[in-house]
Amino acid sequence: MITTTKPADVEILILGAGWTSTFLIPLLKKQNISFGATSTTGRDGTFKFKFEHDECDEAKKQYRDLPAAKTVLITFPLKGKGESSHLVKSYSQAHGGEESKFQFIQLGSTGIFTIPGQDTWVTRHSKYDTSNARAIAEDELISLGGCVLNLSGLWGGARQPKHWLDRVADTKEKLASKQSLHMVHGLDVARSIIAVHERFGKAAGQRWMLTDLIVYDWWALILGFAGELQEEDPTSNREHTQIKWVGEVMVEQNVKALPRSMEQLGRCYDTREFWTTFELMPIRARI
Repeated sequence: MITTTKPADVEILILGAGWTSTFLIPLLKKQNISFGATSTTGRDGTFKFKFEHDECDEAKKQYRDLPAAKTVLITFPLKGKGESSHLVKSYSQAHGGEESKFQFIQLGSTGIFTIPGQDTWVTRHSKYDTSNARAIAEDELISLGGCVLNLSGLWGGARQPKHWLDRVADTKEKLASKQSLHMVHGLDVARSIIAVHERFGKAAGQRWMLTDLIVYDWWALILGFAGELQEEDPTSNREHTQIKWVGEVMVEQNVKALPRSMEQLGRCYDTREFWTTFELMPIRARI
């Protein structure tokens, strides 16, 4: 007879051990919070799991092979109608059948708040693109009592904003079009996930926005980063390209100093409500 061993229960199950988990897992270990994590290959001691909107026996078995968890963190995007309800139903049925027994957190993007005619100051209560496939799935999870954390630009570890300059500002025209930027460090994302896990009653059925509480001016960042990179590599010629372009567009657009005003920067995120509700403050602000 072949016997199988049921995985031990955990407090947090991370569906998708990607970039976020490199900050979350060390913090969970530090705080002695039990956890499990998945990957599509089952690498590095993770559980093998690949989300499929399918009712076949093999798909159902994937959920049974996962540990039961108080909180299930979904790090990959779910899209359109049905995927969120399928995941919640499948996991819940595999581990007791009561959907309300589990806390589901979906990581999303603040990009859904980028819509025409948006107010200068944007909060989690502002209008967003309800036709966006990810937003549709997020709304579905919220209707099931889950929580969505819409994250701004992610940085930390290998993700360093100064290395993005040649992608976002390789021409003067691109540089001139850059306005506001919102970021949050991986460590603060991890701290926020744990806070929601521990105080889920405040988070259930709601969408939250997460930034480090700073509205960055792309021009100011480009000027500073280009200067740093120029010092690191004097042959890069940035003094005669990106640094020079910042000065030119400031004159052309009558900007007397940086950073520009909130009105000049356009869309600005106000995420104070998350930090005050969960009694936290970001500790890795200022990129």
